[in-house]
Amino acid sequence: MTTKTIATSKRKKVLPARPIDLAPWPEWGARLERVFGQAVEKYLAGSRGAEALFTFEHATFLASLGSSLQELYDFVEDWCELGEPSFGMALRIAEVRAEYFFLEQYLERSSEVSTPDSMPSGGATLGGFVWLPRIIAKARAKLRGEMPADMMFGCQNDRAFLKKVGIDPAQFLRVVWSAGQNDEEILEYVKISAEYKEEGP
Repeated sequence: MTTKTIATSKRKKVLPARPIDLAPWPEWGARLERVFGQAVEKYLAGSRGAEALFTFEHATFLASLGSSLQELYDFVEDWCELGEPSFGMALRIAEVRAEYFFLEQYLERSSEVSTPDSMPSGGATLGGFVWLPRIIAKARAKLRGEMPADMMFGCQNDRAFLKKVGIDPAQFLRVVWSAGQNDEEILEYVKISAEYKEEGP
């Protein structure tokens, strides 16, 4: 049973179905994979920083999806240094952000940028889950395209938390999108997923 199945079977409100196909998905997905792969090669060759790994053309392409060079650079850096997350995870996260950008923001980027000080601390808890308040805030900022350059949704700590409760980072974005400002709804989903993961298949 997947986390999405858990939500739909134990909650009345269903997470948003994929309402659109980013047309044409194979084209932009394949292009993003090429950009990612080229950046990995440059990183492994010693280049550092988003400006060194990407071009203006790349920036324009990513902006059309509601993303930025820094956001993709963070995934490249972690992949090269830590061996995770995979490109597939980066792609799924980019897809959710792009859907939100198209459907909720009508291709208009937010003029706001969250600050690290505005985020709950890493030690903050919700329903007994340490890190949950922080990752909720980060997910909302990611959806809106308001992540500060020095923060990453899907960082090592985010991945550790989501792995512990059995939720894919892209799916967590969809949960937060569906819940809006209702933290209790997100907490309910996390509890159910964590319980199911603990019980095992």
